[in-house]
Amino acid sequence: MANAALDQRTPTDEEVAVASQAASLMASALTAKGLPFTVLRDGENVRVDLSPSVGQLVLDVLTHVGRGRMVTVLPYDADLTTKEAADLLNVSRPHLTKLLTDGHIPFHKVGSHRRVRAEDVIAFREQREADRAAALDELQRLGQEFDAS
Repeated sequence: MANAALDQRTPTDEEVAVASQAASLMASALTAKGLPFTVLRDGENVRVDLSPSVGQLVLDVLTHVGRGRMVTVLPYDADLTTKEAADLLNVSRPHLTKLLTDGHIPFHKVGSHRRVRAEDVIAFREQREADRAAALDELQRLGQEFDAS
């Protein structure tokens, strides 16, 4: 089981410790110019310079693993199964299917199976979070009005 990818299981204690240490070291090395580091290849040190955005992505992955979390790296234009899309939204598959059939998230069919583009799921999630934040702001405003009267 320890050989399974980290999108299939939580990291081991050793993986958490190593990732945490690597994240700390890389965080201190990340600059506006990027993330330089050295790898050992065929007995020789080879310097690798990652761009700032790629360096930040590597650092984000290491930080999550260092906190003991499962990690999935997903291309923005990937086609997802309904299970993968539901997992990304943290909802049940039947609830996701209802969102799809109600037209809240676009989908297409591959044979008889629904597929959802990752970018559409992410856009839906961001809109849902924005709607929640707006609703909380409105509740706070109403609470302040009530308290003032």
